[in-house]
Amino acid sequence: MNYDKLSAAFLLLLAACTGTAKTPKPVADEPIRFADYFYDKTMRMDFYHCGNATEEAYFFDELREEPYFAGSYVSLRDSFNYGNQRFVLLDKETGREIYSYHYCTLWGEWQCTPEARTTSLGMPESVVFPYPRRDAVAQIWSRGNPHDPAVRKLHATQPWTLKFEHEIKADNYFVRGFSPLYETQDIHVVGDPHTSLDIVLVPEGYTADERDVFVRDCQTFATEFFRFEPWRTNEQRVNMRLVWAPSAESGVSIPAAGQWRSTAVKANYYTFDSERYQMTYDYQAVRDIAGHAPYDYIYVLTNSDKYGGGGIYNFYGVGAGHDRGGTSGRVHVHEFGHQMLGLGDEYVEIGNTTSDQYDPAVEPWEANLTTKVDISRKPWADGTAPADSVHGASLPEGGGYLEHGIWRPYEHCLMNTLAYPFCPVCLQAIIEYLDYITAPSAQLKI
Repeated sequence: MNYDKLSAAFLLLLAACTGTAKTPKPVADEPIRFADYFYDKTMRMDFYHCGNATEEAYFFDELREEPYFAGSYVSLRDSFNYGNQRFVLLDKETGREIYSYHYCTLWGEWQCTPEARTTSLGMPESVVFPYPRRDAVAQIWSRGNPHDPAVRKLHATQPWTLKFEHEIKADNYFVRGFSPLYETQDIHVVGDPHTSLDIVLVPEGYTADERDVFVRDCQTFATEFFRFEPWRTNEQRVNMRLVWAPSAESGVSIPAAGQWRSTAVKANYYTFDSERYQMTYDYQAVRDIAGHAPYDYIYVLTNSDKYGGGGIYNFYGVGAGHDRGGTSGRVHVHEFGHQMLGLGDEYVEIGNTTSDQYDPAVEPWEANLTTKVDISRKPWADGTAPADSVHGASLPEGGGYLEHGIWRPYEHCLMNTLAYPFCPVCLQAIIEYLDYITAPSAQLKI
């Protein structure tokens, strides 16, 4: 990745790519018949996500084919309205929305860091969607910046801005074909990918002679994952597979210790100078490996027992592969809460009263946090939470690393303290989303 070229391109083209503030077209009521618009495989659009603290732009890279589509045949248009980005695919002839989903990015988190105030940066990203049979238009929308005064006046609505648009020709022979490089292995496969939640496990920092170590770590991941609700009850709705992609060197990079490893996806600790934040900037490298198996979600297991990981909504998750005395399962399930649903961290830092991520005048989109600006969007945020034997009865203040000005549904939850399970609010939100992505296709003939 050449950051100098990206920076130059960004400075030349930003004015043409800043987008137009508007609202995406509403989802039509009539169902989409999958076979009318799509083949049963995936198209991937690669691009570069660029900008700084106040500016954002996208630059097209290429289109690629992946052999599997693991999504639902019927849940094709996402109306949950989570996330900071929204991908929309339109049928070119009719302008009809035929596919959409929401997501977040590592770049979006970087935009809130001090570095973004003085530096312009580009990261390789991609979106995936069922492979179009007909000409289509791909769009990427970004949610309004909560620090923009115009957005703050609108509180909860945070208008969407169209940032990028690319026309897709059905007969485009420049779509890069798929060339298999790696082996796959089933870890826990119990259902059809189109009616299951499919997780692909990607190795990071396991060398060619450490395959058995990676397989054991994947098996431990599955065992630990299904110890926790809602996954224990919904085990028959989840598939897990691994892709074996060895690294040149063993271990994970730890910049603060001067340790750099040549690894498959270039992950490292100290992301954004946070020791426990273990991520990679190169999302396209992660996709290159994951595409060998059907997947809804990508989780990277690193050859490490050092505490740390991360998870970004509909993007990817990372966790240390080696179990640390039976605690790794809680970390993985916590990070998967971020990854699958965009659940917010409920951590409270005493004395912290400012945040680049949460503005007290804007209602968070996360299902488990509120500023009480528009509590109608959070049915649980009426000042009290239902009492039970585990959780407190009053609505606790603090979350998103803030001590004041933001509230969470319960005193204790896995999104706040690893010693506790998911609270009822987070459980309900996860199950609702699980029902959406595993919706059966019996009602439509594919």
